[in-house]
Amino acid sequence: MKSRVLTVVALAALVACTKVSTGGAGGHNSFTKSHYLRYSDAGGDLASLNPVLNSETRVGYIAQMTMAYFARYDMHNRPIPELLTVIPTQANHGISTDGMTITWHLRRGVRWSDGAPFNADDVVFSTNAVNNPANNVIGRDGWNLIQKIDEPDKYTVVYHLRKPYAAYLPTFFGTAGANPCILPKHILGNLPNINQAPYNAKPVGIGPFRVVIWKRGDSVELEANPYYWRGKPKLQRITYRIVPDRNTLITLMQTGEVDLWPQVPSGYIDRTKSLSGFNTIVVPSYYFAHIDLNFKNPILRDTRVREALRYAIDRKTLVQKTAFGYGIIQESVVSPANPVSDPRISLTPYDPQKAMALLDQAGWKVGPDGIRTKNGQRLSLRFASYTGAPDTDERIELLRSWWKAIGVDIALQKYAPNVFFENPNGVIYGGKFDLTIYSWGGDPIGELSNLYECNQAPPNGQNMMHYCNPKVDAAMEQFKRSYDESKRQQFVNFEQEQIVKDVPTIVLYVLKDGYAYNTDLTGYHPNQLTPFDDMMKVDI
Repeated sequence: MKSRVLTVVALAALVACTKVSTGGAGGHNSFTKSHYLRYSDAGGDLASLNPVLNSETRVGYIAQMTMAYFARYDMHNRPIPELLTVIPTQANHGISTDGMTITWHLRRGVRWSDGAPFNADDVVFSTNAVNNPANNVIGRDGWNLIQKIDEPDKYTVVYHLRKPYAAYLPTFFGTAGANPCILPKHILGNLPNINQAPYNAKPVGIGPFRVVIWKRGDSVELEANPYYWRGKPKLQRITYRIVPDRNTLITLMQTGEVDLWPQVPSGYIDRTKSLSGFNTIVVPSYYFAHIDLNFKNPILRDTRVREALRYAIDRKTLVQKTAFGYGIIQESVVSPANPVSDPRISLTPYDPQKAMALLDQAGWKVGPDGIRTKNGQRLSLRFASYTGAPDTDERIELLRSWWKAIGVDIALQKYAPNVFFENPNGVIYGGKFDLTIYSWGGDPIGELSNLYECNQAPPNGQNMMHYCNPKVDAAMEQFKRSYDESKRQQFVNFEQEQIVKDVPTIVLYVLKDGYAYNTDLTGYHPNQLTPFDDMMKVDI
């Protein structure tokens, strides 16, 4: 449960000092509302507000402000204790010498946002809830290694693992990635499962803010949490506006109805830069725009077909025309913003002649209408996408034109985002596609097993492609067994290189994130993993 799906789909100096500059001291914009932040990122209605059940980035943002986590991440993308008193490591003896025991020391005097006390009972309950097969969690990679839980007192929990697990953070209740939050036992403890609990629409958490109401299709309202253990934040109220279309969001910013658009898609960065009363900063992202290829379709099991599709993509033109240059072209699924990215991987060139030669070798011959056939079957693929993203629509049309030129027919099918990303029976988790396009967000250590390990196909994980390579599995398992970053690098390098060779995913480009904000906004310091983790001093 480590990668989030993003529904909105030279810079090293900025990485260490990304922050929003101070606006006017008394509020220079007439549309500014004191201590009230209104933000949006364009997408349809949500399926759930519970991050245990919903991996969308939009839900993750709300969860960073409202839910309960062991650790948050600072502006340098490093973990800091939240409900822990210390991050356990082997050096501080929080992790045993053999790597198979992790001791969590919990903060005392913490309350849930309804005033109830938090303690180890909540952690034990939540751990068991993630591993409960009756709950529709996104994946259990890592969690399935927990063979025993001890609770020596109300502020200590001990995990006994079957094997060492390097990704213990962020996987075990960390904010960075599609990881579950800690759940309140006093609310959910008596339910057979949490899938339809009223809690999912109005969750109770431990954060500087708490959910007031989810107005379906309209907004999610937050207020300052009077019980937060660090004290009250400067902001009194936050509204997440549910805006189905990116062009509509631009209009709302022009009319002063939205103050912040986090992770502005590349195709809109220049437009937000031109808005009066707003500034936009741009930083390299951990997210990468990509195409997933579903191995359940026999056509796509042929590596030559997958390679042909990649050779036929002019990524330079794609980035210039649809991302306006705000993209880093590369093959690896790990962003160059992440220190574990392998810079040695060469880029596959745009070569339609090579693409056609590969399809010829695979037995696909051009028919009278220009579409290839083999044994009476047309080379036609279902391309699934989501509504409300005109820039993504432009990318798809470019892809269709390039693929048609090599004899591949694309049947486009579009869905509302909540249907597209619904777990477990939506479009991508339900495998109702041959090709699809969206963005993944990487985790802070470069752990890839939840996306690419053989046993992580839905409903077990997020391997939507149903990709399986035993050699890659072995490397991922080796990676997960070492707590030493330097020792892990050889394994993540092999994973990156082999995934490029096998083509379960075609990386279009790594995103450059734009943050467009009201110039009266102060104290906002978004990092590249969890841009809403540090909200105590944010004000407007």
